[in-house]
Amino acid sequence: MTALLRYQADLLVRSQRWLPPVILYAAFLAVGVQSGQPVLDSLGYTAAGLLPVAAWLARICVTGEPDAARACAAAARGPARAHLACLLTALLAAVALGLLATVVVTLISDPASNGHQVRVPLPRAAAAGLPATLTCALLGAAVGALTNRPLLRSTGRAVPAMLLGALLAVVLTGSPAQAAVSGLVTGSQSGRAPVPLLPLAGAVLFTAVAFAAAGALTARRSP
Repeated sequence: MTALLRYQADLLVRSQRWLPPVILYAAFLAVGVQSGQPVLDSLGYTAAGLLPVAAWLARICVTGEPDAARACAAAARGPARAHLACLLTALLAAVALGLLATVVVTLISDPASNGHQVRVPLPRAAAAGLPATLTCALLGAAVGALTNRPLLRSTGRAVPAMLLGALLAVVLTGSPAQAAVSGLVTGSQSGRAPVPLLPLAGAVLFTAVAFAAAGALTARRSP
């Protein structure tokens, strides 16, 4: 699996297809996060914006490999493991991007509540923001896994489904991402920084199931 991950990571970097989602995420943060804003609000915005980016990265990884190369990797390591390597590469890329963004946003934000009346220590804010970021990265990768090949092969169906899934994952009540982000926003009003461990656990479970389902279907549909 390590060799497959290195191969997929090299393929992702060399393709430069990661540039559009990364640039879009940077622009999203540049517009919505300003220096001196309350830290928890900014971290919630940062985490929410990462979810569609993670889904986009998943699509890039599962569709970027030439068919011949994909067939070779599937023959050598098994179709399920080859597909799982694509999804894990996308997830790791999203996590790395989210961690970098979380650190930068934490450092430039005001360590205070909404209204700047209650102090929020930056280490405590980071401890709340990082799990929220991981939650959104996980759910974004899960959305990408469930809305692209092998489940949806047509671009005309996969892309709208991916965008709709990403939107619902952010706003739908009961979603781990929605719970994590809303917890940060609500915490900013009182100055408390709740650590969203339960949403993170839910995201881990849901993503594991999504990856397993995608891998199993890949194995069944491979010749």
